[in-house]
Amino acid sequence: MLAQNQPLILVIDDRPEEIRAVTELFRNEQLRVSVATDMRQGYERAVALMPDLILLDVRMPHVDGLAGSRLLKESPRTRDIPIIFLSSAGAQDERLEGLLHGAVDYVLKPCLPAEVLARVRIHLRRAPRTVVPEPSTPPALLSPDEVILRAAMRFIGANLAKLPSLAEIAHKVGTHDKKLSAIFRQYLGMTVFAWIRDERLRRGRELLADSRMSMQDVAEQVGFRSACNFTTAFRERMGVTPSAFRQRQRERSVDTAD
Repeated sequence: MLAQNQPLILVIDDRPEEIRAVTELFRNEQLRVSVATDMRQGYERAVALMPDLILLDVRMPHVDGLAGSRLLKESPRTRDIPIIFLSSAGAQDERLEGLLHGAVDYVLKPCLPAEVLARVRIHLRRAPRTVVPEPSTPPALLSPDEVILRAAMRFIGANLAKLPSLAEIAHKVGTHDKKLSAIFRQYLGMTVFAWIRDERLRRGRELLADSRMSMQDVAEQVGFRSACNFTTAFRERMGVTPSAFRQRQRERSVDTAD
């Protein structure tokens, strides 16, 4: 029986039989292993067990690994756990998306078990298990809906210039459009589209105040089709045109400097 102070590896894969040689090698090397066969089960185990490292498949039914990684990175209990994608999904965009959204490594199937073990060892050394003396305050436990909300807000904020459809946004965070809409209404009191519009205008204000970008460039950066559309929406919300707002910000900066 393995000691509880040995590293715990959580494997999330809907076909664990394909990597049985990997998990058996882990156990032979005195690593504890927990196996989940879908992303929902895997997320629940990650929150409960707080493993030292997660091996995550990409192409899984219902909630795929890319959506799962976004959720894991939004939960305070799991956001610092290193994730290695172990998948047959070898398309360049999938590998890049995985590495850009929280993974520390990406290994293609079929794989050499010894290589996977070596990579796991490397990342365990880089992110050693932190021993917190008691009494300690455990990381906050968010509800699944709160995690989805945070992941959706982060995804939207990072893709304002070219947002996909509501259904695709929901898919990116492991849910469906009606559920995502209900979550936004429950926690924010507004629709997803209303929040997107507010976020675009908030980001627009930042760019107007902090940059010398042209009005067309600002509009494109925050997802408006034209400077005219951006100006109309900005004036309706702020009661002033973007140009006048920028001028006021510059005048305030000069007054503060004096």
